[in-house]
Amino acid sequence: MFLFLKQVADYLTSDFLGGPKPWKLSWVINFQKAGTFVFVALLMWYYQNFSPAAFLYLALHGSYGFVWLLKDLSFPDKGWQRKVTIPAGLVAFFGVLFWYWVIAWLLIKEPMTPDYPLADPVWFALCTALCVLGCVIMIAADAQKYYTLQHQKGLIDTGIHKYIRHPNYLGEMMIYGAFGLLAWHWLAATILVTVWLLVFVPNMVAKEKSLSRHSGWQAYKKRSGWLLPYL
Repeated sequence: MFLFLKQVADYLTSDFLGGPKPWKLSWVINFQKAGTFVFVALLMWYYQNFSPAAFLYLALHGSYGFVWLLKDLSFPDKGWQRKVTIPAGLVAFFGVLFWYWVIAWLLIKEPMTPDYPLADPVWFALCTALCVLGCVIMIAADAQKYYTLQHQKGLIDTGIHKYIRHPNYLGEMMIYGAFGLLAWHWLAATILVTVWLLVFVPNMVAKEKSLSRHSGWQAYKKRSGWLLPYL
């Protein structure tokens, strides 16, 4: 099922409706990442919401967008460099990326800070720590993959990949999990779980199928976890 979902997603974000492919998928992604800081700032201005929660969201999600751009300039992911049709690019933006902006809107449109389970400073510290750690894990994983494959093809089972087979997805989930916790809204949770189940999991399943062709896969799989060590 997940491999079928992967095939559907690849079609919708690469070849949808056919025709010329003038865009790179990375351009669509980078547009959303680069625009996040401006988008969140405009939301704050429009709703006149200048609360600590809104400013923290601006700092975390906006800065993450710039982190992604630096990553793409330094060690771009080959998978995002494929050419796509214009309809496919629009599906990628409005079908997935735009919904991350909805999480910001859920927080900022309300004049009152959400009623968090813990005191605001404690909750802010938790969200900040989760986002920062997620960024480090994602960057470390993608950098290791990019530079290792330049000199050595095959299975990567050292470094941050030693005990976790999908550290880049773990980092992304921690990052967006922090944004969802800051918004503290049921729709934010729904958005994240939907993206993780329909996009992240199929990609991870397809990656495991590809990795299984390499020598040493079975031993690596036994000693490593899907997203967390030993799990």
